[in-house]
Amino acid sequence: MKQALAATARGLRTFWSDVADGFFEITHNGFALIGLSIVFAALALVARPDLRETGEAQLMGWLQSRNPAPVPEPTDLQPNAIDRTTAASPSELPKQQAAVAYWLSKKYRVAAEPLTVLVAEAYDIGKRTKLDPTLILAIMAVESSFNPFAQSNVGAQGLMQVMTRVHGDKYERAGGTLTAFDPVTNMRVGVKVLQECISRAGSLEGGLRYYVGAANLEDDGGYAGKVLAEHERLRQVAQGRTPSVTPNRSQGLPVVERNKSNESAAGQKVALLDSNS
Repeated sequence: MKQALAATARGLRTFWSDVADGFFEITHNGFALIGLSIVFAALALVARPDLRETGEAQLMGWLQSRNPAPVPEPTDLQPNAIDRTTAASPSELPKQQAAVAYWLSKKYRVAAEPLTVLVAEAYDIGKRTKLDPTLILAIMAVESSFNPFAQSNVGAQGLMQVMTRVHGDKYERAGGTLTAFDPVTNMRVGVKVLQECISRAGSLEGGLRYYVGAANLEDDGGYAGKVLAEHERLRQVAQGRTPSVTPNRSQGLPVVERNKSNESAAGQKVALLDSNS
């Protein structure tokens, strides 16, 4: 019996010894294979920089996917904010347009960068509509002093003080009536309204009277005269001449408020004709 137990014990010891030796041999060979694989991989990466770059990119992507998404701060800035900005460098403008932008900037105390976009747009629209771009800018100056968020007491809005409730259909292609406060969109709609007014009146001065809502009145409150005077000053600036009237650098012209008695007498702001008239 004792001999049998001793033999069993020796057998077990031999078994476990063989298992340990086999495990050691396997792990030893496995580590050797891993080491060789690392060496070969390192040599391959050295010989093939493109493989190394691809591997690094994949590893970085994996690591980033494992990281939790950062919680944005309430005041975090967005890298695409520049796409929504109505501004450009005046140095990008032709000489005469840059002169107009700088002059308006000084007179109305508005940054030259947003004015650069408006001046360029006015010249582009003027070329396509056969309207003098300095006239378009003069209307904006008198109407809103280049405040794109201006609103009169009768609801005229934006740079060119267009009656949004009357001309909402003109803003549909731009995305709706809220685009009345987009400077470029408001300018384009305002020019379209101005064209309609001039066409109906048959003259520029008459069209301006329509635009301010005084077509059927004896007096337009001096509106047409203000616009034409500013138009002439801007023409002189564009021609490289000193305007006959020195700009008032302390303040710009206020937003022109429509004469309420004129409004009631005319029935509505005639300048902002609806598209069916």
